[in-house]
Amino acid sequence: MGTAVGGGKSVPRYVQIADEIVQQIRAGVLKPGDMVPSESELVDRYGVAGGTIRKAMVEVRASGLVETRHGKGSLVKARPPVRHRSSDRFRRSHRKGGKAAYLAESEQAGATAKVSVLFIGPADAPDDIAERLGVDVGDKVLARRRLYFRNGTPVETATSYLPWDVVKDIPELFSENPGPGGIYARLEDDGHVFAEFVETLQARPASKAESSELALSPGAPVVHLIRDAVTEEGRVVEVCDTLMAADQFVFSYRIPAAD
Repeated sequence: MGTAVGGGKSVPRYVQIADEIVQQIRAGVLKPGDMVPSESELVDRYGVAGGTIRKAMVEVRASGLVETRHGKGSLVKARPPVRHRSSDRFRRSHRKGGKAAYLAESEQAGATAKVSVLFIGPADAPDDIAERLGVDVGDKVLARRRLYFRNGTPVETATSYLPWDVVKDIPELFSENPGPGGIYARLEDDGHVFAEFVETLQARPASKAESSELALSPGAPVVHLIRDAVTEEGRVVEVCDTLMAADQFVFSYRIPAAD
């Protein structure tokens, strides 16, 4: 039987069970590293059929709080705490202080950050990236793909695309470590002074490959963010295509009320 809610509708039993398991994880009753009770244990506990428990566990896995290990069951993940991603993370003062945005933000939160560089090199500009950069589809651009860790756990991937005519004379941008302040500092050193950063966000389920890369359960929610870095001349000199584990971020933006 479901529990009645407004309008005479009821919440399916499997949803109730999933919610209870999720709350046990969030409350610390089930701690990181603990195994979620087996299907047979949950059948006995809740007095329902195995199919109901299996549907409930689909919901629990979608929360991103557990991972399923073949032959062993579901394990509560050791996920790092949520961190804020604020609208002032690209302040020039951070770059002048020698810190790229991710490292500065992690340091402020008291977390241990690590960046793993997966690829740096020439690439053909994809359709949507080419349009944002103002180049032709297939034009050569520099691609920089990274995987970001927080306290040892992967939390986001990001690929930066930069026009070739902008980067070809900035050798640091072809290095794994572009130097203090990151790639934005090197671009500004070369005269590309930033006026604004424009971000577009979309929440969606992770693909199988994305789930694997970010150590998420299949179909767990992610935030797909694309950022344009715009100079004072109005040119987009970098597009950053980022995918983040949704349970690890709170977005905070300051929005001017003036005309």
